[in-house]
Amino acid sequence: MAFTVSLPPAHADDVTPPPVPANIQVPAGNKAFLAGHAEGTQDYVCLPSGSGFAWTFFGPQATLFKDNDKQIITHFLSPNPFEADAPRVTWQHSRDTSTVWGAAAASSSDPDFVQPGAIPWLLVQVVGAQEGPTGGDKLTETTFIQRLNTSGGSAPSTGCDLPTDVGKKELVHYTADYFFYKQEN
Repeated sequence: MAFTVSLPPAHADDVTPPPVPANIQVPAGNKAFLAGHAEGTQDYVCLPSGSGFAWTFFGPQATLFKDNDKQIITHFLSPNPFEADAPRVTWQHSRDTSTVWGAAAASSSDPDFVQPGAIPWLLVQVVGAQEGPTGGDKLTETTFIQRLNTSGGSAPSTGCDLPTDVGKKELVHYTADYFFYKQEN
């Protein structure tokens, strides 16, 4: 009599982030549970700076997709109700509208990882989380988010030189992969 042993299949939702610079590694005790590929813009406004003018970041606008091109998350800047409405980068789940707000904990432009001209890779710590209005909680356990594999998105190098440029806005296309972490059980 022969017995067959079958192993359970690997979960389709297993998330394995790529290697990252040491300063943006997620602290031990956290595990990646969700990943999405972002297409969007990094948004800048020309403002006075010191004795001149400079492009100043005022927020992202992006949509995150799963491998099957299914929209999963919207990324933007919004007031964080857990920090007296301080403006924070925000991720809102597309289906259940659970939301997390984050603050950059560390960044890296290490040329061994980050493409020339791309925005830095980030480690973001969650500083607020909220269920959706019908109890959606897909993102509420998030502790950290990494922005990796960036392309584009850097502030323009020209166009913000004169007093008449103040208030001018540039929405610079970027792509990135975002990895969401929660505490391991």
